[in-house]
Amino acid sequence: MSTRSSRRSFLRHAAAGFSTLAVSRLAQAQAAAEPPPRALQVEHAVAAPVSVEVNARSIPSFEPRDRSRTRFGSLEYRSGLVLTSPYRGFGGLSGLRFLDGKGERFLAISDQGGWFTGTIRYSGREMTGLADVEAAPVLGADGRPITEKKLWWDTESLARDGNLVYVGLERVNQILRYDFAKGGTRARGEVISVPPALRKLPYNKGLEAMVAVPKGQPLAGTLIAFSERGLDANGNLVAFLIGGPTPGQFGVRRTETYDISDAVLLPSGELLILERKFSWFTGVNIRIRSIPLKSIVPGALVDGPALFAADLGHEIDNMEAIDAHVTADGETVLTLISDDNFSMLQRTLLLQFTLAE
Repeated sequence: MSTRSSRRSFLRHAAAGFSTLAVSRLAQAQAAAEPPPRALQVEHAVAAPVSVEVNARSIPSFEPRDRSRTRFGSLEYRSGLVLTSPYRGFGGLSGLRFLDGKGERFLAISDQGGWFTGTIRYSGREMTGLADVEAAPVLGADGRPITEKKLWWDTESLARDGNLVYVGLERVNQILRYDFAKGGTRARGEVISVPPALRKLPYNKGLEAMVAVPKGQPLAGTLIAFSERGLDANGNLVAFLIGGPTPGQFGVRRTETYDISDAVLLPSGELLILERKFSWFTGVNIRIRSIPLKSIVPGALVDGPALFAADLGHEIDNMEAIDAHVTADGETVLTLISDDNFSMLQRTLLLQFTLAE
């Protein structure tokens, strides 16, 4: 999500919470942040394909207040990394999809129009770092970086269906389709048709998460698109079924002022929605809700239980992306990554959990 009025404004996590000094500095920055000047909109854009050095520091426990604790709701903490890089375009990561079934090769996208590919390295079940990382610009139909077009840089959502990759642009509420069989991250994007109501989602609160439904699942062939905070008349979150057997619009019940930041579909047919909220009183909160895919039909209002919740007493930041893979032992592993907004006050975190139940 690129909610500049809030996301840029929350504080780097510390076990003791917010510092008064940091809040003051962040509040001053927030007041001047909307809308950013044109020069800043592409300040961290990727100009051309380039190899990227990424350093990793281990996060041994998810809750520093109780380092022995590993269970959090329905999730069990496996491992985590703090990622840093001397490459100034690294950061702002808003979407993540694995390119294999092992949770190793990944495709990520930054919210300034950049692809990132690479491999997660493991020692046993714990992540140890990233290797072979490359950045490349997201290209339009003309073969030019999309960041050359006004407002076409806020790439917030990512979905994958085999070789087809879909990228959602929040501020213009458009979707680009890429055939990775034609050059991978060098492929050219094709704008697809979307519902008129999707195009009318609020500026900077629009298209935030997408899931492509594969064969063998209800709604196979459908692209499910979620708004961050596009609300219907009853204050619920607006979402869309694009293509597939039953295109249309549906709603996701909004509770406790959470917004949607990403989603992932499990082989079981569970749709997991990653949500977060921010306030000056409680800081950042995140949660994961489970919704049965079979409950989603045009006109429906769907809801589901929270499997997991965390706040700044845990090792979180602006968590914006989620994906899943199943290990050789049959464990379902969830991988989350945060968008640091290219801010010195925030971090790029890569976290993994086992879905325990």
